[in-house]
Amino acid sequence: MTESVIQSADRAIETMHELVALGVHLSIDDFGTGYSSLSYLKLFPIDTLKIDQHFTKNIESDEKDAALVKTIIRMAHELDLNVIAEGVETENQVAFLKAESCNQAQGNYYNRPLPAEDIEVFFEQYQKASSS
Repeated sequence: MTESVIQSADRAIETMHELVALGVHLSIDDFGTGYSSLSYLKLFPIDTLKIDQHFTKNIESDEKDAALVKTIIRMAHELDLNVIAEGVETENQVAFLKAESCNQAQGNYYNRPLPAEDIEVFFEQYQKASSS
């Protein structure tokens, strides 16, 4: 879910709880770019915050973005949430996120986006390379 979706919180909370009861894990995507209240983090049954790539891409060059990413990671961990950094493109970004105990990262550093039909081929090649 993006932060903009959860701005209609009253209607969304019941649906979220129903999804969680079915075993669905919920994430807030692009965290930090919307206008939702931080109180939603304790009201919504979410598992993960995904830090918007706008912050991640500048952690090497902008002290304020680096501070925001550190703060989001710490806050999420205090709330027992998983954290994923979006838009990771460099080894230095990976090192920064590891040092801050970010749970996961995604971006072109790991692989470019793939069409659905190419994912199976990608994993087959990955398995072959890993078992060698």
